[in-house]
Amino acid sequence: MEFTVSTIAPENCPCDLLILGIPEGEILVGPAATVDQALGGILRKVVQEERFTGKSRSTLLFHTHDRIPPRRLLLVGLGSPSRLTTDHLRQAAAIGVNTAQSHHLAHIAMPLLDRFPAKEEAQAVVEGTILGSYRFRKYKRADEEGMVEKVELLTTPDRGEEVNTAIRRAAIFASATCFARDLVNEPPNELTPSRLAEIAREVATQKGIRCTIYGPEEMRQMGMGAILSVAQGSSQPPRFIVMEYTPPQAKRTVALVGKGVTFDSGGLDIKSTEGMETMKMDMAGAAAVIAAMSALPDLAPPVHVLGIAPAVENLPSGTATKPGDIVRAMDGHTIEINNTDAEGRLILADALAYAVQQGAEEIIDLATLTGSCIIALGPICAGIMGNDQRLIDRLVQAASRAGEKVWQLPLFEEYFEPMKSEIADLRNSGGRYAGAQKGALFLREFVGGKPWAHLDIAGPAFVEHDEAKGPYWPKGSGTGFGVRTLLEYLTSTVDETNKQGSGEHR
Repeated sequence: MEFTVSTIAPENCPCDLLILGIPEGEILVGPAATVDQALGGILRKVVQEERFTGKSRSTLLFHTHDRIPPRRLLLVGLGSPSRLTTDHLRQAAAIGVNTAQSHHLAHIAMPLLDRFPAKEEAQAVVEGTILGSYRFRKYKRADEEGMVEKVELLTTPDRGEEVNTAIRRAAIFASATCFARDLVNEPPNELTPSRLAEIAREVATQKGIRCTIYGPEEMRQMGMGAILSVAQGSSQPPRFIVMEYTPPQAKRTVALVGKGVTFDSGGLDIKSTEGMETMKMDMAGAAAVIAAMSALPDLAPPVHVLGIAPAVENLPSGTATKPGDIVRAMDGHTIEINNTDAEGRLILADALAYAVQQGAEEIIDLATLTGSCIIALGPICAGIMGNDQRLIDRLVQAASRAGEKVWQLPLFEEYFEPMKSEIADLRNSGGRYAGAQKGALFLREFVGGKPWAHLDIAGPAFVEHDEAKGPYWPKGSGTGFGVRTLLEYLTSTVDETNKQGSGEHR
């Protein structure tokens, strides 16, 4: 897909599909008004007949019948002007490219509205176009949809340079997100822990960053008893993936840690058939981390980043961990396992301890950790928790710019009481209520007091329900959630972080 910038008037653009974003109540304003004039008032007439109001995600598609160079027009509602965000533009672009693909239209164009800074507006449109066109086709014999080959962004001459800069940045962000989606969408018989590690190594080699893969024996030597306890029920050996981006001017070390359970049956506390069906996505945190790491050399943020992804399968067998077992994590904590389906926090415990050992000054983890978080926030929003409010605030702001929804949940100390064991330091499950917070409080014990934020992405990592699908979130697919938030954070806020230092934390 080729992106170009043009200063041609929308009504004169010789494209297959001209996409016009229309705020509610502003039907014939801006580009739409000039297009209507060129059409001799036909657009106004069609809008009135079809009762198109500009309601969010509403559409109106019609042929121009050669009255103007664009062959078709697509009006996409942006909703209330007072609530308009760049994500509405991202969604409109995704709707546009989906329409183009379904009608086999190769060349689309979209004028920028000039409602936001040029870089922000162009980035949203380009991301929406790439993410909206995403399809996981690897295992399909044929695809009935067409492919969009050219996307033209229409703007004014004074904004052209900024738009070109934004196109490059947006393409990196969106491509990394699509890479994470590909990893999540791979079937579990293909994407084993070993294969995930191989992919990470291949990407690191291509991008010129370091990658170290540890196997079971090396993990045993490092004392990673928590990871090994989860892996022992599977014939697939675990892998501990460490990717490292080290620019010469880096002043700070940030660790990104992603849960990598390539398939989660629940272990001996086995899930229901329905609950197990989509558990190939339980490595979405690791996918986000690996994908984000792949983009860093192209974006060149001045920060040393460790990407850590413990990869295992959680299966029942004669060698599987049993409820009541006690294991020892890398940092010495002993853990009573009272639920083998609370395995993600076990592998993250060792990964977080490793990040501390490696000198991380900030730690951000992403994990499809709890169903409790989905109950609390629904399938479109991640929960964020941590021990450092300034870090959490910066991540929330980065997520907002990226168009990814996150909401902070409280870590009341009372929630930690059920995580204490009578016979070990910790239990890995503390009961049903406030499960997301209990899981986070368990993880907090392994960060050594370092500034840390935890993103529970169980809801938005995979589109399983109709209520979660959207213009650039196809149903039955991984979303790549978290990739753009991480990249936005690392490229936009690291300078502020370097100047201010960390906030108060436990």
